[in-house]
Amino acid sequence: MNKKNYAGIPDKYARLDDAKVVLIPVPYDGTSTWQKGADKGPEAFLHASENMELFDIETRSEPYKKGVYLAPPVTENSTPEKMVDTVHKIAKNYIKQDKFVTLFGGEHSISIGSIRAFNECFDDLTVLQIDAHADLREEYEGSKCNHACAVYEASQHTKLIQVGIRSMDISEVVNMVEEQTYFAEDINQDDEWVNDSINQMTENVFITIDLDAFDPSILPSTGTPEPGGLLWYETLDYLKKVFKKKNVVGFDIVELCPNKDEKSSDFLAAKLYYKMLAYKFKYTNTKNQEDDDEA
Repeated sequence: MNKKNYAGIPDKYARLDDAKVVLIPVPYDGTSTWQKGADKGPEAFLHASENMELFDIETRSEPYKKGVYLAPPVTENSTPEKMVDTVHKIAKNYIKQDKFVTLFGGEHSISIGSIRAFNECFDDLTVLQIDAHADLREEYEGSKCNHACAVYEASQHTKLIQVGIRSMDISEVVNMVEEQTYFAEDINQDDEWVNDSINQMTENVFITIDLDAFDPSILPSTGTPEPGGLLWYETLDYLKKVFKKKNVVGFDIVELCPNKDEKSSDFLAAKLYYKMLAYKFKYTNTKNQEDDDEA
């Protein structure tokens, strides 16, 4: 992966010292069990980002002007455990530099490391998982750092809110808190799930998005596509409310499995990432103003 600025932004917005955002690519695909190719996800995402217009119409903002530093990719892939440990250390290092840290995978096992880092740096953390799969197995195929175990550790050490779930193994039931789980079929029938889930969150929230949460009709290029997923505007509406009401401390996006003949998935991932930055900066400022007004 050649070192370029995120989205081709000018150098003055891409320097670590000045940037508010750090983006860590993690091109890892060591434990996927069906379609391979998530290790190519960060490169496809970055290429799509270079071809994206950078004025966000909804928020009337240019989020890149807050500064986005594209970190060197995490290349440790000897074992899942070493990869997770490396992600944890690198993410924590940037968090300690007071950056808004984001990651782009790679398969979902990378989130074990990112969640661990954020949980060590922020008190009383909620992990919001937007995903088709529960990913709650304590161990799978001989490793606790398998993609099928992506949020097991989070379920034990943070408050875990799961949204969009529509596929799981019976062994995961024992690890699931069902009143904090919003299955896709229930979301389709219940208008209250958005407020209910947000009201369950603590103040500090880390978001992990597996792109298979989206319906394959709008994002087919992922390792394990599942029918019945989320659509674009309902997802943005939900994320916007989370950013507005809570302190989102960071996020990761995973499981883009690019297809050379299908580029819309790459572009959706690029737009999603940029939208989340737009919401972060718009609603952080709004929230700070509201806090000042109350004081």
